[in-house]
Amino acid sequence: MLKAEYQTRGPVPQDVIEAISFEKPILADGQVLLEMLAAPINPSDVLTLTGQYGILPPLPAIGGNEGVAKVVEHGPGVVGPDIGQTVLLPMGIGSWATHMVADAKSLVPLPNGVDPIQLSMITINPPTASLMLSEFVDLEPGDWVIQNAANSGVGSYLVALAKLRGLKTVNVVRRESLIEPMLAAGADVVLVDGNLDGLSLSKRVKAATDGADIKLGIDAVGGAATNRLGETLCDGGTIVNYGAMSGEPCTLAPTIIIFKDITVRGFWLAKWFRTATPERQKEVFGNIIGLIATGKLSAPIHATYKVKDIKEAITVAAGGERKGKVVLVKD
Repeated sequence: MLKAEYQTRGPVPQDVIEAISFEKPILADGQVLLEMLAAPINPSDVLTLTGQYGILPPLPAIGGNEGVAKVVEHGPGVVGPDIGQTVLLPMGIGSWATHMVADAKSLVPLPNGVDPIQLSMITINPPTASLMLSEFVDLEPGDWVIQNAANSGVGSYLVALAKLRGLKTVNVVRRESLIEPMLAAGADVVLVDGNLDGLSLSKRVKAATDGADIKLGIDAVGGAATNRLGETLCDGGTIVNYGAMSGEPCTLAPTIIIFKDITVRGFWLAKWFRTATPERQKEVFGNIIGLIATGKLSAPIHATYKVKDIKEAITVAAGGERKGKVVLVKD
């Protein structure tokens, strides 16, 4: 049994974490032993290792905030989930481990016949994309949405969910090599960020959308990229920021704020979990699970690694040339 543990935090995330062996734990009343099937490495996980995320667990800690596992042993008094059942791991359990212990009552059964790699990512990125499309601006089929960091995990889900809802997407990326893969994945428009050939992003967006009014912009980058999104929005538009990949504060020119009346909102899924009713959470996740189970929703996978290769996995996940998610798997 192995766990990816870190006892310190530092600027190079792969340097602070390592795979450590541990003995099979003894189960208490109501507990089950789980075998990890798949657990993704998210940007928030990398920021947790560097100490830059908003919530930091006490040290030492096991990495990983989401994933899926299989029940392999019952403790005293446990009647379910059944042995062999695929389950959704509780948020923050420390999913980067071959095995873990959890209270049986905290586990959500998932369909056994569905790709565990795709199921492993349902806790963070899909609901983030879904809620940002629905909670801030009233959108109708045919409306346009613009997002940067469009090739990210959230960005990929947003493209798919928007298409299922009849929305159109402008997707801003950092390099030309991402254009064709995103178009193949269903993006309507894909543009490289910044000024190209003397044309600003806003002018190129206007040309690509025939001057459509864009009411919603999704920002994961911050810095000057926020301002470029603001320039593309119509009067009264809204920017929803959920990340700062640039490491810089969001910048928005007074002329955009004043004359275009642009609103900037923030989204943090952890806060949504604290305020959403159980019924609302069940509705959101039930919809996502259904879409994944029927093959209508998926995310691109760049590479998979075993827990023993955690340092290499983190190195790749923290790099800038990925074409999808990095996921830890059992096999």
